[in-house]
Amino acid sequence: MKCPFCGHQKDKVVDSRETGSGDAIRRRRECLECGRRFTSYERVEEIPFFVIKKDGRREPFDRLKLLSGLHRACEKRPIPAKALDLIADEVEQMVQDSPDREVEARAIGERVMARLKDLDKVAYVRFASVYRQFEDVEEFMAELRDLLETRR
Repeated sequence: MKCPFCGHQKDKVVDSRETGSGDAIRRRRECLECGRRFTSYERVEEIPFFVIKKDGRREPFDRLKLLSGLHRACEKRPIPAKALDLIADEVEQMVQDSPDREVEARAIGERVMARLKDLDKVAYVRFASVYRQFEDVEEFMAELRDLLETRR
C-alpha cells in the first residue's frame, strides 16, 4: 500500500474491522516512513457471470430471474419452494463452474427442463412451452406425446 502523504511503499496495519454492512474490511494503516495514518478498504471483487442468449447477446446471470421463471411454471402446483431453490442452486453452480464465466441460455434451459421433468410434468410442460417457443399446436402436442411415452 502506498502512503497517500509521502508515497512510501511500506506501512503497518494498526487496526482492522468489518464495515457496518459487512461487505468490506476497513484497515487503519501507519506509514513506516512519515508515521502518518490513513485508512484503506478491502472489498471482494465480483466478476459477473454472463448468459449468452439465442441472438448472441450477453446479459448478466440473474438468479432471481431464473427463480421467477421457475415459480411461474410451478404456480398452483404442489412443489415446495426448497425444490426450486435447489434447481436454481444447481444452475448457478453450473454457471460459476464455467471456465469462460458464461453459459449459453440453451444449456440453462435444458438443465431446468430436465429437473422439472423429474419433479412435476405440468411444470415441465409450462416451462417448455415458454422456453421452446412452440410455433403451433402440433409442436406442443409432439412434446406432450414424448412426455407420455417416457412415462410408460
